[in-house]
Amino acid sequence: MVRVTTSAKKRKNPSPKHVDRTERGSVIYHNTSRPSTSARSPQRQRRRQTITSPKHVRKFRPGTRALREIRFYQKTTHLLVRKAPFMRVVREIADQFYQYGELRWQLGALLALQESAEQFLVRLFEDANLCAIHAKRVTIMPKDIQLARRIRGRQEGLG
Repeated sequence: MVRVTTSAKKRKNPSPKHVDRTERGSVIYHNTSRPSTSARSPQRQRRRQTITSPKHVRKFRPGTRALREIRFYQKTTHLLVRKAPFMRVVREIADQFYQYGELRWQLGALLALQESAEQFLVRLFEDANLCAIHAKRVTIMPKDIQLARRIRGRQEGLG
């Protein structure tokens, strides 16, 4: 005896709320099925979802991302410290030294001060990196920064 299977009738034109069209005109059908109430364990359902998911997180080797960041920041010329917090700190420090009222600042003066402060820090860290490399280390330590400031002297460093 031959078994006859009956299957559900397929729709030729699905309802418009379940269909999207891409830029090329192809059709994307959305899954409108209800959540499963099967007796399968949640672990098995989760395993099934992770196997079918096409999203793959790229795992880089250690140091690859750091080198990419170094190259990125060496190419850029924009300011690295946010302008508003830097301006607040500058105004706060200036108010501590000037007690005869509130100082007024031009935007260009604050930006010039920020540019020179960032340049000073970048050069200081470059020198500290050279000190760390000279000590056969890769990691910059506080003693490297102190040595770099000491070698620079009063005119280059902060006294």
